Amino acid sequence: MTAGRCRGCGASALVTVLDLGSVPAADHFPIHDPTNTDPDARHRLAMSLCTECALAQLSDDDTVADEPRGIEPKALTDQAADAVDTVARAGWLRGRTVREFGSPHGGTWVPLLSDRGFRELDSEPADVVLDCFGIMHDPDQKAAFAARAAALTADGVLLIQFHSLTAIVGEGQWNALRHGHFAYYSLTSLTALLRGAGLVPRSAWTFELYGGTILVAATRSGSPDSSVTTILDHERSLGIDDAAAVGTLHSAADDDRTMLRGSLADLRDAGKTVYAYGAASRAVALLALAGITRSLLGGVADASPSKQGRRMPGTDIPIISPAALTAANPDVVLLTLPDLLDELDRSMPELHGRWWLHGTDIREGTR
Repeated sequence: MTAGRCRGCGASALVTVLDLGSVPAADHFPIHDPTNTDPDARHRLAMSLCTECALAQLSDDDTVADEPRGIEPKALTDQAADAVDTVARAGWLRGRTVREFGSPHGGTWVPLLSDRGFRELDSEPADVVLDCFGIMHDPDQKAAFAARAAALTADGVLLIQFHSLTAIVGEGQWNALRHGHFAYYSLTSLTALLRGAGLVPRSAWTFELYGGTILVAATRSGSPDSSVTTILDHERSLGIDDAAAVGTLHSAADDDRTMLRGSLADLRDAGKTVYAYGAASRAVALLALAGITRSLLGGVADASPSKQGRRMPGTDIPIISPAALTAANPDVVLLTLPDLLDELDRSMPELHGRWWLHGTDIREGTR
């Protein structure tokens, strides 16, 4: 990729639509050491939109990947099983071999296909190629799509799932932007990227995960069906290729940070203790840019042992175990990943009714 050019089509028609300034790296969680007062390194974090191909993308990234492995939530594994069932019923699980381009966050669909008689390949072209939230981690998007196309047999099917830019913009999910995530797709931009690699989106399905994800089946030939054209028409009506429309994320970021800090201050002044659950990458910019400290948030629980004993970047807030969270017995628990609510409500019944979903006003009540 050439600096100042689109990661997908190479055009120089980039417009900044969200600029968060300098924030800590989203995948570097320092050891929690209260005696260490050195500030964390900060890096520019901004999103650009290509007005030629409509790809939203990370403007630049000078961080070095240091991804602590998280625990895959049940919401994600359940959705994977649902997705595989859906494409199987639609007739897109063809052939007998599968190859997967994985995500650094973990998780795999290969066992789900192995249960259906597929054999995994490491380097040869396969009948089914999988990519679930993996391709966004490639700085060179054009090369990444070409690599996935090359991994397909002549009649192969690429199954690619992504967090929809339509959902990100529509729900004001500004903190989906993070270092190491180089692309944010609409079906509009994904269609252009697939076309550049000699592929055609044939069918598409939407799921509620993360507020809206899209799964696409693509092949080397054929025409899109109505499921694809319906989503494309909807995106067109929303102006998902328009910088002004995507740029509403900037005001969403300002509003969200102001609401969070104000709500936490109100709860503290009311004598309430507040913790959080989910030391996720999207919580890093939120807490750091809102200036949240341990005086407002006692700790952030996370199931990943590799994160426990560390702290949220840019803050003094420790990352603790789920057991430590229940022992703290907080009045309110801010859930940074709302998709986890059902799973946590079952596994941590002690906290039932205390969950505060990020993105909602605490005055609406906890759940």
